[in-house]
Amino acid sequence: MDFLMGLIALGAGLLLGYVIRQNLAKKQLNTAEAQAARILEKAEKQVETITLDAKKEALQILEEAKKEEKQRQEKLNNQEDRLEKREVQLEEQHKSVDNEKRRLLEKAEMIKEIQKESEELRAEEARKLAEISSLSKEQAAEELLRLVEEESKEALVKRMTRLEHDAHEELEKRSLNIMATIIHKYSRSHVSEFTTTTVSIPSDEVKGKIIGKEGRNIRALEKETGVELIVDDTPESVIISGFDPVRREIARIALEKLVSDGRIHPARIEEAVEEAKKELDQKIKEAGDAAAFDAGIAGLHPKLLYILGRLRYRYSYKQNVLLHSLEVSYLAGALAAELGADVTCAKKAGLLHDIGKAVDHEIEGTHVKIGMRILEKFGVGQNVIDAMKCHHDEYPHQTIEAFIVTAADALSAARPGARKETAEKYIKRLQELEALINTFPEVEKSYAIQAGREVRIFVNPEKTDDYGAMKLARDIAKKIEEELKFPGEIKVNVFRETRAVEYAR
Repeated sequence: MDFLMGLIALGAGLLLGYVIRQNLAKKQLNTAEAQAARILEKAEKQVETITLDAKKEALQILEEAKKEEKQRQEKLNNQEDRLEKREVQLEEQHKSVDNEKRRLLEKAEMIKEIQKESEELRAEEARKLAEISSLSKEQAAEELLRLVEEESKEALVKRMTRLEHDAHEELEKRSLNIMATIIHKYSRSHVSEFTTTTVSIPSDEVKGKIIGKEGRNIRALEKETGVELIVDDTPESVIISGFDPVRREIARIALEKLVSDGRIHPARIEEAVEEAKKELDQKIKEAGDAAAFDAGIAGLHPKLLYILGRLRYRYSYKQNVLLHSLEVSYLAGALAAELGADVTCAKKAGLLHDIGKAVDHEIEGTHVKIGMRILEKFGVGQNVIDAMKCHHDEYPHQTIEAFIVTAADALSAARPGARKETAEKYIKRLQELEALINTFPEVEKSYAIQAGREVRIFVNPEKTDDYGAMKLARDIAKKIEEELKFPGEIKVNVFRETRAVEYAR
């Protein structure tokens, strides 16, 4: 019984173990299948993602290919259009060439016909001439010329001589009458201006203010204007001495302002000089306007009138160039009226013939060439330029107005008392002296005074020191001795001034 129970228990245990084992195996199988399913699902998703990416990339490649194809097609279309246009142009040109060729051929045929007709006419004339005379064509022509020459030679020579003599006498009388007429019509008194200007002052007490403490005011005024002030020679007046009329005029205006104001010190002197320069600019403009008005010439550019006004302070052999230009304008107008030429052109050319002298110290070239460039710039007519450019015989006379302006210029310059060559040489010597000094790089400005016996030189304090200023004075004196000719001796003064400015706020 126990054995039986043992067997039953053993069988039951084996059965139970088998069942348990089957359950365990089934669970493991389920787990493996789940894992396989998950792996399969993941793989399917990856395949789907890869497929979508591939489709997108394929679409993008397809779009790019379509764009490239479209661009190529557009280029081809453009090339085709250009080729079509080129073909049309070539066809038109070909037609034009054919038409021109046809026209030329027609003209050639016409010329051939005309030549043929002329040759036939010539042959007919020669035949008729041979019928009239037994001589050949050449012999007949030669015989005819010989007979005419023998019969008329003496009479022609006498007549030509008489006509030439009569014409010369008539022209001489006519020219003298014209010259006498225009000189009688125009008569201007000549006032000689030289190198000094006198300024009246209320009393001699003002001279002390002008001189200033230890002469600082007069030194400041002379430095700013480049002239020499003489205060002791004449009562109740100050003499301004200087060869440059512009400097003298600036000094005169500034001095009159200072005397009128009563405040005379270096700072006020600088202000007065600047005001004088502005006032001088206005006077120059007014002088140009007045000259054009007096000459009866309208329509000139304002800047050209300003340049013309600058001639008021320019002298040629001691003759005021603006007054000289007005004289030439009047004389040229009178001559043109007498000779039946263009009066307006002659007057305008006479007024502007020396316009280049207003800036010839600033621009290289002769005053005639400079004047031509100025007139071209401001739109003055070519007929006026042609008339003014010949007055020094630099260019050939092409018009009657050119001869008229040259004659009027000579009349104005040659009349007694108009010009003095010694004064021109003197001023030129002083200008050369200043120009020589200004070649030194340290020099800021320089003025020749005392009729060229003294020069005042102001240097840039940043370019040289006190020792350098002394050396510069020696170098300048040496260069003057080597390159210039001058009477007596020249005193060289070099000034070096350092100024410090600051503002309190």
